[in-house]
Amino acid sequence: MPRQTDRPGKVGRPPRLSQEAIVAAADQVLRTEGADSLSMRRVAKELGSTPMALYHHVRDKDELLLLLLESHAQHIPQREFPDDPRERLLEVACTLYEGLAERLWIIEVLASDPVVVPAAMGMVEMIIAAAVDYGCTVEEAVDVYRAIWYFIVGDLLVRASRDRRRARLAATSSTEAGIDQLDRTELPTLAAIGDKWVEATSRDIHRKGLAAIVNGLLPTP
Repeated sequence: MPRQTDRPGKVGRPPRLSQEAIVAAADQVLRTEGADSLSMRRVAKELGSTPMALYHHVRDKDELLLLLLESHAQHIPQREFPDDPRERLLEVACTLYEGLAERLWIIEVLASDPVVVPAAMGMVEMIIAAAVDYGCTVEEAVDVYRAIWYFIVGDLLVRASRDRRRARLAATSSTEAGIDQLDRTELPTLAAIGDKWVEATSRDIHRKGLAAIVNGLLPTP
């Protein structure tokens, strides 16, 4: 949606606001500046409006966040999952990870202030139901879901922090201390990795990690 702004000295009507426009502007702020930058004032500035004008459409920041989360959850692509409960569990977990990876700010919001997003609970239902179908008790199935969720949150929070750090270093033409600078006597294995460390620790291994969790927590047939 095109952004509407007031130009200096422009005379005319204020920008037309709607709940959809406010949600879109908030998403833009979150994607480019991160969760800490979101405020009603910042969104109003993005729209060339005033915070008071936004309150006619959105009650407060908490409601705005819930609207954002609901909007993204509703747009998760619908797909068919395998009949086998183990394979279904892994595929649902990977789909959840990959959907959240497209909007890292969602993880930052949910990690600091967990909220129930009704439109996203279908994924939780599928994970727990698949574990039950495999032979877990409901309590064990919830443990499986929690382990999967904690892995996803931790992995994506690290990714978000790493991306921001690298962006800051690039902006200031700074360089990050390399693993090859470690003492080879005290840490020979790490030192031997040398300049391959960044590449090795940047590989996407979410499917491997989630598979290990699923295999480790599901009961032995």
